[in-house]
Amino acid sequence: MAFQTEFEFTLPKGYVDEHGNLHRSGVMRLATAADEILPMKDPRVQQNTAYLTIILLSRVITRLGDLPAVNTRIIEGIFSSDLAYLQDFYQRINETGVPAIKAVCPKCGHEFEVEVAGWGEA
Repeated sequence: MAFQTEFEFTLPKGYVDEHGNLHRSGVMRLATAADEILPMKDPRVQQNTAYLTIILLSRVITRLGDLPAVNTRIIEGIFSSDLAYLQDFYQRINETGVPAIKAVCPKCGHEFEVEVAGWGEA
């Protein structure tokens, strides 16, 4: 089995681009050390440490809908609930490597995985 480095997600609300198109599905890759260290040199982060999240997410989100690229302007434009969702998703995949938890049916004992991020999907 190959080591998984990219994970699909669905935003709870979605990003609305300048043409009114909604983008909800995307892909986030695992973060590297450089992803977490290099943004610290950015003047926007030095002025406001909360901006680290914006830069970090713009580096690790490799796809959002059919947008040609994801940058800080796009991350700045997402709804706050989507930002919270992406921060949680980032933590889960980078800490455990999976966006799901193992569960067991209390009635039949069947083991299965539940995607914790599923609350974002409609």
